[in-house]
Amino acid sequence: MKLFAHPIFLLYFVPAALAVGIVLWWGKRRTNKLLNRLFGTVYPQLTKELRPVSKWRNVFLLGSFFFLFAALAGPQWGLEITQAQGNFAQTVLAVDVSASMRAQDVPPDRLQSAKQMLQMLVSHLKQERIGIIAFTSQAFIQCPITTDTEALNYFIRSLQPDMLPVPGTSLAAPVQLAARMLAKYPGQKALILLTDGEDHSPQEIAAAQKSALENAIRIIAVGIGTAQGALIPAQIDANGQVSQYKKDKTGKTVVSKLDEASLAQLAQATGGVYIPYTNSAQVAKQIENSLQGLDKSTSSTGKHVAYKNRYAIALVLALLCLLIYWGWPRGKKPLKKGKI
Repeated sequence: MKLFAHPIFLLYFVPAALAVGIVLWWGKRRTNKLLNRLFGTVYPQLTKELRPVSKWRNVFLLGSFFFLFAALAGPQWGLEITQAQGNFAQTVLAVDVSASMRAQDVPPDRLQSAKQMLQMLVSHLKQERIGIIAFTSQAFIQCPITTDTEALNYFIRSLQPDMLPVPGTSLAAPVQLAARMLAKYPGQKALILLTDGEDHSPQEIAAAQKSALENAIRIIAVGIGTAQGALIPAQIDANGQVSQYKKDKTGKTVVSKLDEASLAQLAQATGGVYIPYTNSAQVAKQIENSLQGLDKSTSSTGKHVAYKNRYAIALVLALLCLLIYWGWPRGKKPLKKGKI
């Protein structure tokens, strides 16, 4: 526990006290010189019935300065819990982790490129509450909606191809799951969908559009891959070289191609935008711009535990010392016994 929030002010007290002492000493010296010029040896006779200035008076002046700087240092003890709040827009990141995301037409591969871009994006989104979904033909929550950047980056790094136990790709699954995650938040929300778009069912596109529109979700679709396509690595040797490519049930090597039409259709139907992947910085900036105008809601960002600031106690003591200094009596000496 730190007894003072800003202990540096206690060090400032030392030069301040020295400066005050020098000013008082110099002032008293100048006053005595002036009185001697004006009254000469008569002044001591005129003031002999007055009490001399008590040294305690200066002690209280010094005390008032000490407690003033102690108040500035922020004495603190005892804990208090406060509820932090903020205004945030709501966004879900849905990342395709199917086998086709191993394709290397976007080096080093599709998923690694997506992860690099997402980490850059998360670091820029300070006014967003973000959740993460991983999906193939089914979707699963990887990170609940949060403002914790470290947690988001951890779950982004953990995304791997084929990490889910179900193959294939479905665009409806992540949209429907995102709709459930965002249902409790009012206004316009966003879903950032990162995929190569290989969804072979038109019914899936229609279902995804319906879920997004019913839940006021704007879809920003990012297409990762090329129209020419690429082979999907199935095995990689110790040197990092592909030793085998994925084959279908008939033994034919699979070529994964970007389906831009499906992604563009889904994004435009929900008032969103389709963004073809170029490089991490450019795509992150385009997504950030596309998120402008989302509705924000005020909500708790968690409990904050802190020490109670007790500066008021030190400030009251400083004022008390100053009042005693100003009110210290100086009058006539009491008459001694036997004198008239």
